[in-house]
Amino acid sequence: MIHLVTPRIEINLAKIAHNTAKLVELYGSKHISLMGVTKTVCGAPQIATVLLDHGIQMLADSKLLNLQKMRDAGIKANFVLLRSPALSEVEAVITHADISINTELAVIQKLSEVALRKNTVHKVILMIEMGDLREGILPENLDAFIQKVLNLGGINIVGIGVNFACFGGVKPNEQKMKDLSILASEIETKFSLALCYISGGNSANYNWFMTTNDVGRVNNLRLGESIYLGRETLDRVAIPELYTDAFTFVTEVIELKVKPSVPYGEIGQNAFGIFPHFEDRGQMTRAILGVGNQDVLVAGLQPTLDIEIIGSSSDHTVIDAKENNLKVGDEVTFNLNYGALLSLMTSPYVYKKYIDTI
Repeated sequence: MIHLVTPRIEINLAKIAHNTAKLVELYGSKHISLMGVTKTVCGAPQIATVLLDHGIQMLADSKLLNLQKMRDAGIKANFVLLRSPALSEVEAVITHADISINTELAVIQKLSEVALRKNTVHKVILMIEMGDLREGILPENLDAFIQKVLNLGGINIVGIGVNFACFGGVKPNEQKMKDLSILASEIETKFSLALCYISGGNSANYNWFMTTNDVGRVNNLRLGESIYLGRETLDRVAIPELYTDAFTFVTEVIELKVKPSVPYGEIGQNAFGIFPHFEDRGQMTRAILGVGNQDVLVAGLQPTLDIEIIGSSSDHTVIDAKENNLKVGDEVTFNLNYGALLSLMTSPYVYKKYIDTI
């Protein structure tokens, strides 16, 4: 029977601390610094503090509200806005972000105006398009772009970056990293710049890092999933010596009955506009969990028991309880993929329970 609030996500800070320290040591062995990406955990100050206490010096988030939350909580770090700013956000960017990634001249011009008005200098990392086709300046347009940015007051170009395996699934392989290193050196030579950050990617860079003999000019990565879930993100393989269960989702059985495995009656669309299909398995011990699509990406839940998720609606998830002898009030736990973790941390309906010991 339950003893705590459900649904809840249990967040093991000790395991996050372990993963952080291991990754800082690993990448630091080849002189690569890390940005700790906090968007997955909605800028939770408890988690941000753990990252900083175990070697992370820069916190990166795509949401200005999360940067503000961490600042308001007294977190001391270099804060990076990880998504290209909207023009409507520029005032807040100057206030809450020390660095922002950028790809649009109009936005940087506006950042310059606001920075000059506030008598400050805003740092920017220029994102370069290298194949994943999300954000990025095309390499052939880079020289003209940089020259225009250098003519702006209140702006300091501190680095370049690339994105891989988030939108198009393109791998950050040896050739891509060599191309980035060449670009970095060319930019520094042409414009007499000293780039502090050549940010080569994210958690997807693990395989490249482990197999390359030379990281070249790459000296920074932006890590979230590797820290929180202990995996690289090309094949979702666990990284040795890291915990993959720092986050556990716990929900509760609210109904348990033996029912047919196939709905009976004329079938139309379900609540999400899908015509559902079910395999006929005869009578089934069906449990309903008090959580649904409004709370979590149900497809990203990985049961720790031998059960099977049959389907879900907004507020209910139906499972085949199999031989588990579940009863109403029992807790059912799940491990998580990235999408499930992101949705659970974002949901206001899911209680966050922090655990300090392994």
